Amino acid sequence: MEPTRPERAPGGHARRRDALRDLLREAGLDALLVTDLINVRYLTGFTGSNAALLVHAGDDADGGEDRTVLATDARYTTQAAAQTPDLAMLVERACAPALLTGRDGRIGFDSAHVTVDGHADLMTALADGELARAPGLVERLRAVKDEGEIDALRQACAAADVALAGMIAHSGLEPGRTEREVARELEERMREAGAEAPSFDTIVAAGAHAAIPHHHPTDAPLAVGDLLTMDFGALVDGYHSDMTRTLIVGTPADWQRDLHALVAEAAAAGRAALRPGTATRDVDAAARDVITAAGFGEQFVHGLGHGVGLVIHEAPAVSATATATLEAGMTVTVEPGVYLAGRGGVRTEDTLVVTDAGAVPLTQSPRDLEFRNDP
Repeated sequence: MEPTRPERAPGGHARRRDALRDLLREAGLDALLVTDLINVRYLTGFTGSNAALLVHAGDDADGGEDRTVLATDARYTTQAAAQTPDLAMLVERACAPALLTGRDGRIGFDSAHVTVDGHADLMTALADGELARAPGLVERLRAVKDEGEIDALRQACAAADVALAGMIAHSGLEPGRTEREVARELEERMREAGAEAPSFDTIVAAGAHAAIPHHHPTDAPLAVGDLLTMDFGALVDGYHSDMTRTLIVGTPADWQRDLHALVAEAAAAGRAALRPGTATRDVDAAARDVITAAGFGEQFVHGLGHGVGLVIHEAPAVSATATATLEAGMTVTVEPGVYLAGRGGVRTEDTLVVTDAGAVPLTQSPRDLEFRNDP
């Protein structure tokens, strides 16, 4: 079936496709087959569950946009027409092979998102062209957010902030409540604040469970003296927020207060290091060195952070082994933690956007260890 070709209209997604074409020409590709649905959404705005996109490398003079085609199946023709009115549409169930049928030239594909069997289908469909591995090109673009994306992230962070504030104000973190109850209420409050859904499975870890970075909530009740770690986020317009706060149920012991202060110092050092041109491994080191100097280096068992956007964990990585360099517009988390087996742990996490003047937090909740539940 031949694709339908609508009138062209400029927009944010078209600008992203133009930026991708620059990368394709640098890579010596005539086109890129995009099969990951997150990348399809980023480049087109289409949110259906079956789609592929063929982006041609030609500029306007070469008709690159005119030859770019979105493929989906008949379930989504109305949705695709509404969400992607500026793109030619091909209606076929087997989207990716259909886009390559009869094509020639050097066609890139994202090898990180294509199975061995899927590759065989693409090779069968391709006529006289060459299929070339081209992983990560769209992800390179996604790492730097535009204003619309940052606004969606800001709204997602605000929904999580509102949820936590509401929990505290209405005595939702009192002794006797279970981890599961707290997690469920946080998620419901995020929805009430405008979230489509939680960003990920909410982590609520009380007492000794707070020493488990990715603890799954249980029916364990909160008890006086517990460290309580909550790692949660909201999904707004496809964009994720990510925040962790560790609070004390009751009055902290000296060791708990000291541990929280140490993690807060490390987090502040990490946030201060977020500047364009800085290697993300150096950001990790800025925070990690604080914890290591205090003798808890072996208890900080994960990277300092990660990019966040259409996926909860995306480029750039912020860790000791990362190879990325920060740019203005990147949104990342800073989340140092110290975990003491059998006793508890502390993690503080914020989502921030990198600007020329430094990092701006998108999460706004207080980072204090003790909280007040006055309405």
